[in-house]
Amino acid sequence: MTTRPLSVPQIQKTSLALAIVWTVLCGVGLHYVVNFSWWIAVTDSLINNFLLALACIGISNMLGYYQPKNERILYVLIITLALTFVIIYVAKYSMHYIFADYKEYKDFYNFSFAFRGLISFMCLAWCALANILWYRLEEQSETHERLSAAKSLAKEAELNKLRHQLQPHFLFNSLNSVFALTMVNPKEAGVMITKLASFLRGTLKRDDELWVSVEEEMEYIQLYLDIEKVRFSHRLNIEVNVAEDTLNLCLPGTLLQPIVENAIKFGLYNTSAGITIKIDVTVEYNILQLRVQNPFDPEMKAAGGTGFGLSAIKRRLYLLFANTHLLQTDIEANNLYITTLKIPQKNDQNNTN
Repeated sequence: MTTRPLSVPQIQKTSLALAIVWTVLCGVGLHYVVNFSWWIAVTDSLINNFLLALACIGISNMLGYYQPKNERILYVLIITLALTFVIIYVAKYSMHYIFADYKEYKDFYNFSFAFRGLISFMCLAWCALANILWYRLEEQSETHERLSAAKSLAKEAELNKLRHQLQPHFLFNSLNSVFALTMVNPKEAGVMITKLASFLRGTLKRDDELWVSVEEEMEYIQLYLDIEKVRFSHRLNIEVNVAEDTLNLCLPGTLLQPIVENAIKFGLYNTSAGITIKIDVTVEYNILQLRVQNPFDPEMKAAGGTGFGLSAIKRRLYLLFANTHLLQTDIEANNLYITTLKIPQKNDQNNTN
């Protein structure tokens, strides 16, 4: 809802102070400069400025209901001119009626009538333009707030969509593994189903948390790794190194799991030998760094997959930080594939704007 200028206490006090000062100056000027008595000077100043104040209040209230477009501001000036004629003629006939026997004052009033009209018009026009500017700025501020809120809601909706799309992606692969295990090792399939249930239960508990601590995320990843250990048995070895000073740092929830999943898939594809997936979590210059290392065969191509996991991570990071370089991949000697995730630490991790 738009705030009216005259409803703001500071503007009320300032306007009242200016009106009192102007009224006093007019009265003092009539008394000392033009040499009229205090009775005439005070009456003239009070009546004229009272009518001018009423006109200013009327214009302010009118513009609170009607906001002219740029091409119609001339209409406001025409209304202002008409209102100027009303107040100066009302003031003139009122003063002539009160001081009907003071010919010298009536002659002075007639002489200064045009000047009074000009001053009144300038005051009313300034009041009208100031009110138009006020309401324009209020409208722009409200529009900006609505756009910011809409962008924030859209960003939050997209983030939630990306987060929830990752879960079916993982669940699909896990169910395929359970199906395969039921035929060759029913006992291991039962263990994997139990682990999967715990993993999904943990997902539901943290579903509303955009940011989680490193400690919480690593517990979540450990459940995922337990499932994968059941799936690949002795072929998969995991080495996790988490620096103590990173445990209370924050990162977007469910962000590391697709990277680890990607490392396992590329590391184990087309090989029957055991591999080691290494996860290192460190902090440097207030930037949390998560490094996932896996071996790969450069002559082999990974089967299937849409690459959705990493692309979703890049999209989430861009929405959160407006930075496209927080997810990096490198190939080192001995055919090691390195994925590095960098998370800048902010004071308020729940603020995604």
